[in-house]
Amino acid sequence: VITRPEMEIGRYHWMYRSSRPHRYHHVPALRGNVSPLGIQGCFECCIKCLGGVPYASLVATILCFSGVALFCGCGHVALTGTVSILEQHFSTTASDHALLSEVIQLMQYVIYGIASFFFLYGIILLAEGFYTTSAVKELHGEFKTTACGRCISGMFVFLTYVLGVAWLGVFGFSAVPVFMFYNIWSTCEVIKSFQANVTVPGDQICVDIRQYGIIPWNAVPGKACGPILENICNTNEFYMSYHLFIVACAGAGATVIALIHFLMILSSNWAYLKDASKMQAYQDIKAKEEQELQDIQSRSKEQLNSYT
Repeated sequence: VITRPEMEIGRYHWMYRSSRPHRYHHVPALRGNVSPLGIQGCFECCIKCLGGVPYASLVATILCFSGVALFCGCGHVALTGTVSILEQHFSTTASDHALLSEVIQLMQYVIYGIASFFFLYGIILLAEGFYTTSAVKELHGEFKTTACGRCISGMFVFLTYVLGVAWLGVFGFSAVPVFMFYNIWSTCEVIKSFQANVTVPGDQICVDIRQYGIIPWNAVPGKACGPILENICNTNEFYMSYHLFIVACAGAGATVIALIHFLMILSSNWAYLKDASKMQAYQDIKAKEEQELQDIQSRSKEQLNSYT
C-alpha cells in the first residue's frame, strides 16, 4: 500500500525530474522545551534564574530596608519638630535646652550612620544568601566550601544576633517619645471634653515637660495649661511629630523582625555549609579510594600481561 507521503514524494520527482533526489532523514522528537539546536529558550533560562533567587533573604532585605528607612527618615523629621515645639512653648531660654539640642543633633547624625550601615549590611547579607543557598548549587554545580567561608558565615550569624539585640533596645527607646506625645494628646482631649461639659475649668489641667527629664526644672515656662496646651496640640509641628514618631517606632519594629528573619536564614545557611563540608570530605575520600582501586587494577593487568 502506497502511503500519502510516498505519493507526494513521487509527485515531486515527476514534476522536477532534473533535480537530484532528496534524502529524507528521520528527525528525533524533541523532549521538553528545548529548541532544535539544543539551546534552551529565553523562558527556560528565566525560570532557571528565578529558581536560584533566595526569596527568604530577599524578603528579609526588603523588610530591613523599609524598616530602617522609616525609622531614620521619620525619626529625623520628628526630632526636628520636637525641638521646635520645646523652643516655642516649653523652654523659651536657649541655655535651658542647649544640652537637649546637642543630643538631638547627635542623634540625627547617628541616624545617618545607621541608614548607611544597614544599606551596606543588607546588600552583603543578600549576596551571602545568593551564594549559600541550595538553589545556587543547582545552577552552578558543586562548589567547594572552605574554613574561611564557614567562619564568615558564623561571623554573620553572631553580628546579626548582636544587631537584633541592639535594635530591641532601639525599638523600646523609640516608644518613649510616642508615650510622651500620647500623654499630651490625651490631655488635650480631656480639656476639650471638659469645655464641652462646662463642669471643670480647663485651666487646671496642665502638662509639665520637666517631669520627663528632657529639660531642667528651672526652665521657663516648663509647662502648658488649658487653652495654651490645646493650641499646642492643634499645631502642625505637634501633629506631624506625633505621627512620625509612631511610624518611626513601627519601622524599628519591622527592622527587629527583619533581623530575626536574617538570623534564621543565616543559621540555616551555616548548617548547610557545614553539611556541605562533610560531604566534600566524604567525596574526596571516596575519589581517593576509587583512584587507588584503579591503580591496583592497572598494576594487576600489567603483571598479568607480563606473565603471558
